[in-house]
Amino acid sequence: MGLVLNQSLKNTILTYIGFGIGAVNTIYLYPFFLGATYYALNNYILSAAAIIMPLLAFGMQNTLVKFFSQCRNDKEEDQFLSFAVLVPMLLSIPLLLICLIFYNDISAYLSKVNPIVKDFLWLIPFIGLCMAYFEIFYAWARVQMHSVFGNFIKEVGLRLFSLIALVGVYYNWISAIDFIYVTAVIYFIAFLATMFYAFYLKKPNFQLSVPHNSKDILVYTFFIILSGGVATLLLDIDKLMLNQYIKIENIAYYSVATYIALVISVPSRAMHQIVYPITAKLMHEEKHDELNDLYKKTSINLQIVGGYVMLCIFVNISQLYEMIPKEYGGGILVVFMIGLSKYFDLILGNNNAIIFNTKYYRAVLFLGVVLVLLTVVLNMIFIPMYGIIGSAFATLLSITLYSLAKLMFVVKRLHLYPFTNQTLYSIGLTFILFVLFYFWQFPLNPIIGIILKSILVSIAYVYLNYKFVISIQINEVIDNLLKKLNIVR
Repeated sequence: MGLVLNQSLKNTILTYIGFGIGAVNTIYLYPFFLGATYYALNNYILSAAAIIMPLLAFGMQNTLVKFFSQCRNDKEEDQFLSFAVLVPMLLSIPLLLICLIFYNDISAYLSKVNPIVKDFLWLIPFIGLCMAYFEIFYAWARVQMHSVFGNFIKEVGLRLFSLIALVGVYYNWISAIDFIYVTAVIYFIAFLATMFYAFYLKKPNFQLSVPHNSKDILVYTFFIILSGGVATLLLDIDKLMLNQYIKIENIAYYSVATYIALVISVPSRAMHQIVYPITAKLMHEEKHDELNDLYKKTSINLQIVGGYVMLCIFVNISQLYEMIPKEYGGGILVVFMIGLSKYFDLILGNNNAIIFNTKYYRAVLFLGVVLVLLTVVLNMIFIPMYGIIGSAFATLLSITLYSLAKLMFVVKRLHLYPFTNQTLYSIGLTFILFVLFYFWQFPLNPIIGIILKSILVSIAYVYLNYKFVISIQINEVIDNLLKKLNIVR
């Protein structure tokens, strides 16, 4: 766990810095500088790009991680890396041509309720392609066990440049419309930076030959496209469907709420970057006991860290929304529903990494396709009835069912189980502290009130988790920190 803890800690710190910048952007700069309409338009474009990204990447970002460890020499590594970069490029060309041919029909359908989106739809495939190749070259770096730089670009760089662009809107250096185009440029720069870093780690020696295990790679890649599509659709389809039923400004209100809830998933995102290749290696070497131990450790550690983040968000949510324009206030219930879905997914540890590195992953992916269809149907039912609250409920139900299905698959098929008694203790502690702290607040400035309540929650949460030894690894980290500070010996 040394390498995992080291890079996970760095990734977590970077990710939270990025989310801190993103919080400033989301809670203040976007609503006040950009306005609800263009903020919603920007989110709609990025969500649509994220949905087509797995298809444009052809699943190679995950395929790289799974199969790179099976390369036996430098020549095979060069063949595989070349294959991973060139195949998505070749396959993207006909897809983009199809979009171009049917552009008028597609744009007419997507802009039926909100005509403002029509002139910007061409940015979706451009940004999607940048996202795709960013992920491919990020995976290139990760298989070399270097995950921090890509994580910095993804979590900090993108948001920092967006902040600078938003300041530019405020000072009239650029217009709100210009900001949409600047966002596309930012994603292009992120792709280039990650590509050059990947080439720095391992100099490319591109070859046109096909890897010896190309059949296995292509079959796996096909299902990874389904997997990536399912995961992204479950995350972003709600924003696209909101555009089809209600005014585009509601996407802005929904985006603020979902962004706040997504902070809960940061520890999982950070740890996943380094745990994924380690999981692939353990499964390839058939080390079942070590894998089961890693599964339990990632589950309880993510539950404690993620539970702390969720608790701080939930108990402070009312005061947090006092800092946002009043029209955004309907998103509080969205935060709770999306937050709970993220928390449940979080406590499954490296569940996804296990599934995507087993021969049984296909069945779960097909189940995911069914759940995407369920999400679409639920959104069609609940958005017209309840607006953004209906969309959040549809997402909560769909993601929870999908996470439960993946958990049952790993338990039944692989005989791996992430939960222990500590899992129940952690849930109990989190719930008790939520009840104690949610129903009162400091009658002060919202920022001061949030800080004071968060301090009290932090002290209580850390003390109780440490006292009851919910996680041995986290207790060891605290003990080492106390020793360095000369508080204990």
